[in-house]
Amino acid sequence: MKKIIRSPGSATIINAIATGFGSAFGIGLDIECEAKTVNDSIVCFNDVGADNTLMELCAKMVYTHYNIDESEFGVELKTKSSLPMASGLSSSSASSNAIVKAVSSIISQEFDLTPLSDMEIINMAIDASLKAGVTITGSFDDATASYFGGVVATDNKNRKFIIKEKMDDYKILVYMPNFYSKSGDSNPERMKLLAPLVETAFGFAKEKNYFKALNLNGLIYSATLGFNSSIAIDALEAGALASGLSGTGSSFVAIVDDESIDEVKESWSKYEGEVIPTEVDNVGCKIL
Repeated sequence: MKKIIRSPGSATIINAIATGFGSAFGIGLDIECEAKTVNDSIVCFNDVGADNTLMELCAKMVYTHYNIDESEFGVELKTKSSLPMASGLSSSSASSNAIVKAVSSIISQEFDLTPLSDMEIINMAIDASLKAGVTITGSFDDATASYFGGVVATDNKNRKFIIKEKMDDYKILVYMPNFYSKSGDSNPERMKLLAPLVETAFGFAKEKNYFKALNLNGLIYSATLGFNSSIAIDALEAGALASGLSGTGSSFVAIVDDESIDEVKESWSKYEGEVIPTEVDNVGCKIL
């Protein structure tokens, strides 16, 4: 048996590390996980040379849930990604969502068991990410924006939605510099110093003023984490609807329209790195 799951990344509107409340939206860059049955054991491969710990944890948690012995039933997992790793675009959430959904789909069908619900998949993926140390807050906002697509505003501590809705089909530009920034290595205490300002930004998100929220959040976290806020300001000056740091970096995102896309690309051409065009994703995690 074989299953292929496609899981998109997400871009930040509000980073939840400072306050526990976050907001994100799905983007067209994604991770695909191919899962197929083998005689025994869990075998993991990825196309970016990343450590396989998170992949293995996700699979093992599904096995534990269903009380399946991997010495008697195995699965081979392969992921391929158009999503830059360790960039603030929810690659860990996308990967864990895809793997949990793929393995649970195979096991439930193979053994005629009840499939995991959407929220069971998300919570298991978050628990695996926390155990692997690739997230600070559990990233409920990133995980749900990846899984469902569209835009969310969330209470990450209690894993509850404040907003969950489709987003207009904007074009997105991602500026990816020539270095990476793992969110698990960030200093949460430093970020919490600016919690009152982040609360103001989250207030805009709750009012569905997502552009203003994204702009303010990006400036706050750029200053806190030492990123160059001129990257976002250049995009805004070139006509972007909104722009800011995604996650804990190192990528910046810009929401653009047909009139501003070329100008924003040009404004970012002076920076070393890559500009990646994509779009809002409203589909989320799905079986191909």
